[in-house]
Parts: sequence; structure tokens; C-alpha cells
Amino acid sequence: MRTAREVTLPLHVDRAAAEPLPAQLVAQLRGLLASGVLRPGDDLPSTRALAAHLGVARGTVVTAYEQLLAEGWFSGAAGRSTTVNPRLHEVHPRLPVAGEAADPRAARAATAAPAPTTSAAGRPRPPLDLRPGQPTQTGVVGPAWRSAWRRAADAPVEVPLPPLGWPPLRAAIADHLRRMRAVVRDPAEIVVTAGVREGLALLLMATGARTVGVEEPGYPSLRRVLTAFGARPVPLPADAQGLVTASLPAAAPQAVIVTPSHQYPLGGSLPVDRRLQLLDWAAAHGTLVVEDDYDSELRYTSAPLPALTSLDHRGGVALLGTFAKTLTPAVAVGFVVVPPALLGAVEAVRGGLGQPVSLVTQRALAHYLDSGALMRHTQRMRHLYRRRRAQVVRALRAVPGARVYPMDGGLHAVVEHERDEPEVLAALAARGVLVAALSDYWAGGGSRRGLVFGFGGVSDADLAAALTAIAAVLAEGA
Repeated sequence: MRTAREVTLPLHVDRAAAEPLPAQLVAQLRGLLASGVLRPGDDLPSTRALAAHLGVARGTVVTAYEQLLAEGWFSGAAGRSTTVNPRLHEVHPRLPVAGEAADPRAARAATAAPAPTTSAAGRPRPPLDLRPGQPTQTGVVGPAWRSAWRRAADAPVEVPLPPLGWPPLRAAIADHLRRMRAVVRDPAEIVVTAGVREGLALLLMATGARTVGVEEPGYPSLRRVLTAFGARPVPLPADAQGLVTASLPAAAPQAVIVTPSHQYPLGGSLPVDRRLQLLDWAAAHGTLVVEDDYDSELRYTSAPLPALTSLDHRGGVALLGTFAKTLTPAVAVGFVVVPPALLGAVEAVRGGLGQPVSLVTQRALAHYLDSGALMRHTQRMRHLYRRRRAQVVRALRAVPGARVYPMDGGLHAVVEHERDEPEVLAALAARGVLVAALSDYWAGGGSRRGLVFGFGGVSDADLAAALTAIAAVLAEGA
């Protein structure tokens, strides 16, 4: 069925031509965009309907659409129809606006146009913020989400809220961990928190740890939590596979924070032999292992890896988790799986501080988890992020002098280069693109130069524009 904004497309295919069918469709669609037949916001036929009309395989149309999505011409998201990018004139400013005569040079020049820092009307537009940490918000609010919040708001108020969290939510988290992370724990060992950093602060106060091993490079915000609570970070080297367990110190710190499923920021996954070596070392020295499981469910090359906690049979690992990446940071809910020996100390600290997450929020999240909606949402997001990961690789793999690190999972990319780091960041900022410096992930400033940027929190069209800018800036110094 056609929608009110759908345009009839005068497309055809020539099976006798040397050019592949998807390339033929891409060229014709670019021409319709350049001539003004297709305009920002227009709905496009479904891939199934267009394939039937042209008498071609649906995959032919899907390939053409995905190419134009990657280039910023089209816009789309899971569960929604594909449209002409509503911000098309910001990504491809040489196209004619509605009512203007088409410029015959536009079809040739449009694909080379850089992303501007002002809109077609001359108004400044906000920069494309690709600094890591933001997932997409697409698809979060749906029937299951609304139902969960309605049920939570309509329920009677229970006072006081248990300090470790609402028991049904702790049970729902335990079931989620069993299904998704192969972690089997009693709900009584799970503490609801206001996020990973708050959970880490809770562990520091409960244990009194004053020396804490951290991966180098590693997550800067967790280092700041340590120093804020008077703990001294002890750098531990990490490589392409994660923490280098062969180099663990004989003078062991009281605790160590690791990201075994997806090392931050380099992206490695800690092999099983290193995991076992880490657990043996920690047990021998009485060191608490704090596993930061920040985005391990967003894995693209295989099923999510079992958590390090699932290998722990001695009660020496605490698991930090959050729903910020798989759901939304707006919920501000996380959890800690606490070893039984520490549970009393954690409960005493939490009892003094109080439970930071409201009862309504905890109820809503419990209903959402119990409905299975989070698992379905995570599957959809894996598909979206897998496509964006491929978009990043296609755009940057051929840039001279740039090395794109493997992205087996997560929401960010690391690109190492030989250019002056501040110069590259400034050049990108001048083009309206904000990214992070790779050297910032070493405590003292690393010697490696590169970019770290997220691809989760922007649209396909904005990501395409940002990747065009990144490729252009990096190529300037090649």
C-alpha cells in the first residue's frame, strides 16, 4: 500500500548491461535525487514491493538501499520504512531545494560534497557528536515499554524500599544474566545501582580498597571514581587480546578492574587461558576482581561470550552491569553481582546511603525484563550496530596511513594514524565532527595516536557524513 508521501519511481533494470543490477538502481536513484524528483522526507517503496515491480530479487533492492543509506541519501531504522533523508541538504548541500531548478551538475558533484557546518538556509547546526558512550534511542519506546511504566506507576507504593533493591527486579536481573551471560547467581547476591560508576563506588566503600589495578589503556571515568574515593590506580598493561595476565605484578593491588569480554577501548576479548590465569592470581593474592561487563551483549562476530564471573568458583569476582548501552542511559539503572563474602559489607554501606533508584523505575524495568522485551530489543540493536560497523569499515579501510581496529562488538571504533592528534581533532571539529583522542585512554597520555568514536548514537545519514569527514581529514596527511 502506498503512503501519502511515497513517490512513484521511474526505475528500470537492463539485464543485458555489464553494470550489476544494484549499481543500476543506485545510479538511477541518485539521478532522481539530483533532479528533485525525490525530495527530503519522501517515503520510498518497500524493498519487497519495488523488487516485485521491477521483477528482480529483493536482495538487489536491499543492496541498493543500503548503499544509499550508507552515503546519507536515505534514512531508515529498524521497524520503520525507508525515506529520503530529511536532512539531505545538510549532507549533500548542492542538491536543489524544493521549487528550484535542478542543477545538471548536481548529479555529478553531489557524492563528493563534504558535510557542511551550516544548514542549507545558512543556520548553524549542532556538531555531530561521535564521542563514545551513546547508544541509539531508536525502538526503546514501544508497547512493552509503555506497558511496563503504566504497570509500575499504577502499583501501590511500598515503603521502605529494600536497600539492595526491589526483590522482583533483582530476580529479573538474575534470570537475564542466566540467559544472556551464562551467570547463575542467587538474586540475593544482586544489588541494584544507579549505574556502573555508582556500583564501583559502592564496592570501594565496602572493601576499603586503596590500590586498584586498571587496564592500560582503559576507561578514564572509572579511574576518576577511584581517585575520588582515595584509591590509587595501578596501571596494568593490555594488548589486542585484553589484560596481559603474564605481566600481573607480584605486589598485587587489593582489587583489579577488567573488561574481559570487550576491552575498552581496543576491543579485544580475553582468551580463556588468560581468564583462568587472572582468577588463579587473584585467589593467590586475595585480590577482588571487578568485571566491568559494559557492552558485552552487543557482539557481532559470534554469540555473546560468557562472563568471567561464570568461571569464578571461589567467590572472588564482582560483576558490574548496566542497562545504559543495551537500553538507554536515561533509565540510569545498573547492578552489581556481589560475592557472598562481601554481601554483608555492601549491604551495610547501602543501608547507610539508601537505595538511589526509585521504586517506580525498578518496577518498570522488572516488568520490561520479565516480558522478554529487552532480549528482543537487544537482538534488533545487534542487527543495526552490525550494519553500522560494516559502514565504518567500508568508509575507512582504504584510507592511507589509517588502521581500523577489529570491532567484534561494542558501540565504538578505534582508528590509529600517524598524524598529529590535536591537529586531526581540530580539523574534524572545524568540519562539525567531535571525536575522542586515543592517547587519552592511557593514564599518562599514550604514545599511540588515533581517534575513538561511537557509531551508536547518531543516525545512518549523520554517521555517513561524519565518516566522509574523518576519511577526508585523515587522507590529507597521507
